[in-house]
Amino acid sequence: MPRSIWKGAVSFGLVTIPVKIYGATEEKDISFRQVHAADGGRIRYKRVCEVCGEEVPYAEIAKGYEAADGRMAILSAEDFAELPAADGKSVDVVQFVDVDEIDPSYFDRTYFLEAEKVGTKPYVLLREALAETGKAAVVKVALRSRETLALIRPVGDVLRMHTMLWPDELRDGSFAAPEGDVKVSDAEVGMARSFIEQLSGDFDPSQFSDDYREALEKVIDARLEGVELPAPTGEAPKEAQVVDLVAALRASVEAAKARRAEAAAS
Repeated sequence: MPRSIWKGAVSFGLVTIPVKIYGATEEKDISFRQVHAADGGRIRYKRVCEVCGEEVPYAEIAKGYEAADGRMAILSAEDFAELPAADGKSVDVVQFVDVDEIDPSYFDRTYFLEAEKVGTKPYVLLREALAETGKAAVVKVALRSRETLALIRPVGDVLRMHTMLWPDELRDGSFAAPEGDVKVSDAEVGMARSFIEQLSGDFDPSQFSDDYREALEKVIDARLEGVELPAPTGEAPKEAQVVDLVAALRASVEAAKARRAEAAAS
């Protein structure tokens, strides 16, 4: 069982729910160390001041903010101590919303909320009330000394909390919109709709896997065991070509139908 990263209470009106918070996700990416290719020795780095050229002990390293014009503001521990405190142990509900109203771009990290023993009944009460109304709770919470917005919603028997980015942390993506007045024909839309229907189904995350990581793990295992590397599988990516959209989509629909027929037969 994972260790809780935070203990506090959810304030639900006049009701208080003591909870523990656990991380709901974990990175599965493979990490590498920088080594000397000749002998495998670890590469070490020193903290060296670019002004005096001396190595600086960690205790003497301060936090500096460099302005656009090159000026440097060096902040001390006292500067940070005078900032508004963000070490509270309460999760304050500020609003209830429909989950569909929240752009997924706002979501940052996901956590599990576990009720302390005395908070079991109000925990279940909040969970059931949210489930029956189809709502989620927008809250403010202080995690790792920083206040953040978050969303609490019921998933099965557990309340999950999704921390959220602040509005000014989302970039304006209008630059990525196609330029000009691009027209698509009814036939093209119809074939695209057919392809979507062929691949539509209930989302089952267990059907998907990280093919790159699995292949990389095989290469690493081969290197560790000193055996031949596994033979590459799959075809090289084909160069993109400009083709007739309707013809390409029609071929895609037929291929999707064939894959479904093979899956059903097996």
